[in-house]
Amino acid sequence: MISDADQQPKRINPGRLIVIGLTTPLIFAVCLFLPAGSIRWTKGWLFLAFFITTVSGLVVFLQRVNPEIVVARSRFHKGTKRWDKILLACLFPAFAALLVVAALDDARFHWLPLPAWVVCLGYILLPFGMAVMTWVEAVNKFAEPTVRIQTDRGQTVIDTGPYAIVRHPLYTASLPYFVGMALVLGSLWALIPAVFSWLLIVVRTQWEDETLQAELPGYKAYAERVRYKLFPGIW
Repeated sequence: MISDADQQPKRINPGRLIVIGLTTPLIFAVCLFLPAGSIRWTKGWLFLAFFITTVSGLVVFLQRVNPEIVVARSRFHKGTKRWDKILLACLFPAFAALLVVAALDDARFHWLPLPAWVVCLGYILLPFGMAVMTWVEAVNKFAEPTVRIQTDRGQTVIDTGPYAIVRHPLYTASLPYFVGMALVLGSLWALIPAVFSWLLIVVRTQWEDETLQAELPGYKAYAERVRYKLFPGIW
């Protein structure tokens, strides 16, 4: 008998991938250049070029090493926990606010100009966060965008790669990702929605961990071996 997990496509439909690839940069562009009041914003264009180029390369890489994760992360799935839907309803506007505030700050009102070295620091933090996220997605085919117990996909505990260090490395990587994005856009004020977004991630970490310990076989034993959720020696 063929299970539901076996019936799921191993590779994403090219048309869907193209739609996602076009829609995401367009949303970013609207959030950046509309509040900026002009398309003549160098930091905004540099960020978009970096983001599109880097994400395209990472998707090609993941298609080679773990194509199932590209399919899994291309949409939301049935069975998502209600509390996670509420958190995501807060997280998406907070993330959009990061882009909007950065545009208002650096491109329009120049509230607190940043020196070039701080922007360069952002270009260290942002790709570092993206690299760790990709490492997570390369080893964990169950790293879907929402929280649910994936019985339809035969979900098991993943304890290799970054999961041997902390239990939620994807969320660990979101901190340099959010902070780096604010800095590459030249805005300290954008750190406010960046930090708020990450605090929502911390709440999600706790609730997801409780869900996994209660509902995913083997996770409690894994949590005893890998003690920390986000940062070794801290939490």
